[in-house]
Amino acid sequence: MDWFTDLFAQAQQALFESVIQPIVFHLGYGNLLEDAFDATGWLLVGLIQIVVMLAVIGSLQRWRPAEAVTDRHAIRVDIVYTLIQRLGVFRLAMFFSLDPVVDSLVGEMRMLGLPSFQLDAIWPGVTDQAWVSFVLYLVAFDLLQYWLHRAQHSWHWWWALHALHHSQRQMTMWSDSRNHLLDDLLIDSAVALTAVLIGVGPGQFVALVAISQLLENLQHANLRLSFGAIGERLLVSPRFHRLHHSIGIGHEGFGRGTLGGHNFAVMLPIWDVLFRTANFEDRWDPTGVRDQLPEEGGRDYGRGFWAQQWLGLKRLAGRDKIAAAPGSGSLPPGGATMDIAGQAPAGGNQG
Repeated sequence: MDWFTDLFAQAQQALFESVIQPIVFHLGYGNLLEDAFDATGWLLVGLIQIVVMLAVIGSLQRWRPAEAVTDRHAIRVDIVYTLIQRLGVFRLAMFFSLDPVVDSLVGEMRMLGLPSFQLDAIWPGVTDQAWVSFVLYLVAFDLLQYWLHRAQHSWHWWWALHALHHSQRQMTMWSDSRNHLLDDLLIDSAVALTAVLIGVGPGQFVALVAISQLLENLQHANLRLSFGAIGERLLVSPRFHRLHHSIGIGHEGFGRGTLGGHNFAVMLPIWDVLFRTANFEDRWDPTGVRDQLPEEGGRDYGRGFWAQQWLGLKRLAGRDKIAAAPGSGSLPPGGATMDIAGQAPAGGNQG
């Protein structure tokens, strides 16, 4: 990984010196050069991700779309979310607000004599094997995100925020970043704090985030693609994750309208298999949240960025009510929806 790290460092330095540093000096924030250099790293990662999305994942979507594009406005709003998150705007705000807190916490731990835990030290000699170390951290973060994701679907106050992500009826590769900013703040804080506690280096952390985010872009893509009987159990596919966004399946438990769902894994489906939340049915359903449907109350999740953020806060405060009639509507209990082509879904295995 050394050659990649060196190449990235050179590109970051060049971007910083030619673009970011002059802007920082012009604005009179020369005392924040070190922070600006860190932000440049996230900016560069975001630019690389967007290039890969457009060149690779976008091409796949055009090659084999899961459904016809009928709402381009919804996609444009998701692009706004992606630019905010991937180009460092949100992470920069987090840096100035949370980094002092994390640094203070780490300082307190050291003053108390608590040693920093190095996850890769559990395997003797692994510190000399960068790839093995990277994979260990990747698996650890994936397990963490699985449980964070389940919490988003289990706690009513958190679902009030996370429901925004699931309200997208026109899901594409841009939909991964469609989150309430407070939801992002909670998840990113938990991940960043865990990285500090288990000894992830800054360079490793950037790479872990970049790779996982690109895989999530692929999973959200408007792409009719399965990885096959074996591959589906090794890596989360667009088909596997689309089921997580399916109305009545991905966000409901055993009873209609109850919180729960299936397919929470971010990268490795093994967590869903182990904890019995996997659904491997071969089906392609409409995406969204049941209470959006007119016959279920027609909850408004907003059409624009600011409307979506405001309505998320209203749901969190319990001030966004709908007059849904329990048991009404065309979707039967258990999420037995029609697929996006209007056909009855095929049967399949549930893990």
